[in-house]
Amino acid sequence: MTATERLADMLRLPANTAVLIHDPSNIFYLTDGFGGEGLLYLTAERNIIVTDFRYVEAAEKAAPGFEIARTEHDHSWEKWLAELCEQDGIHEIRYESNYLSVDDFEKLREALGEEISFVPLRKAPQTLRQIKTPAEIVTMRKAAAITSEAFETVLGKIRVGMTETELRLELENIMYRLGAEALAFDTIIASGENGSLPHAVPGGRKLRRGDMITMDFGARVGGYCSDMTRTVALGEPSPEMRKVYNTVLRAQSLCEAALAPGKNCYDIDRLARDYIDSQGYAGRFGHGLGHCVGIDIHENPRLSPSCHNTLKAGMVITVEPGIYIPELGGVRIENTCLIKENGSEPLTTARKELVVL
Repeated sequence: MTATERLADMLRLPANTAVLIHDPSNIFYLTDGFGGEGLLYLTAERNIIVTDFRYVEAAEKAAPGFEIARTEHDHSWEKWLAELCEQDGIHEIRYESNYLSVDDFEKLREALGEEISFVPLRKAPQTLRQIKTPAEIVTMRKAAAITSEAFETVLGKIRVGMTETELRLELENIMYRLGAEALAFDTIIASGENGSLPHAVPGGRKLRRGDMITMDFGARVGGYCSDMTRTVALGEPSPEMRKVYNTVLRAQSLCEAALAPGKNCYDIDRLARDYIDSQGYAGRFGHGLGHCVGIDIHENPRLSPSCHNTLKAGMVITVEPGIYIPELGGVRIENTCLIKENGSEPLTTARKELVVL
């Protein structure tokens, strides 16, 4: 069953109803690989990509099972949709209310007229995307393997005096040389006191002896992301930072071992939070424990205090506790894990024990 067929089945899509997809990640998923600009028009009978000249050939190659409606200067996407809806006798549109801007929605409603009703999709494509297919898992393994190997390789490049930005470039270049097609997200390098910033932006700070260095990075392969964080020491760390590291490592390992189908996301997040608090670091772990990964780097469900979803086999989710202490630094350790029928498996496999360079 194709992704579009699974979506139609999930929605129990009736006649005279069409689905419009504008979110590029959902377009990529539902077409099995089209990454150009445009939108999808889907009914129980037709699958159409509406796009412009720049992407017609790419759409034909990536999605041979789809019709292509080519926009022109005098034939906009709004005009195409009005014609398609008239041809198919469409009375109802399911649309991405979470993605469309108010302006684009108003254009859509004006183009299609008052006789067509609009019903939010309520992230139905994203719900389908939560459970990865075997083919998606193969691709994500490749991305994770590149990310893991890049960590081991970059360790030999880290030296006193290089800047965070220089380390970022080294790491990213290694991922590309290993086969990454793109970065999964902007690489985070946080050294020394900058480690207290969970989403630090690499800058001109030079690495110093005794620094803890947090590296949060990932490769994208075949349209799918990997995500991994490791913290290393450049020379012997202080006793306090070694304690911080051991606390985070223990929390990460406890929670990774707890991953399994049927487990509640809230409970796993609580496991990490309670342990970190018990070690004297209450209030120093302020973000959620993890998030699902796929076409987007951040997908649902999430391991967090506000998510009570249960895990299911086929989900790919991160486990990334951290401790952040202003003026001192921080530690985060993260693996991306596949939920399996009887537990979980880390897709990112680089060593987690403290590396002292």
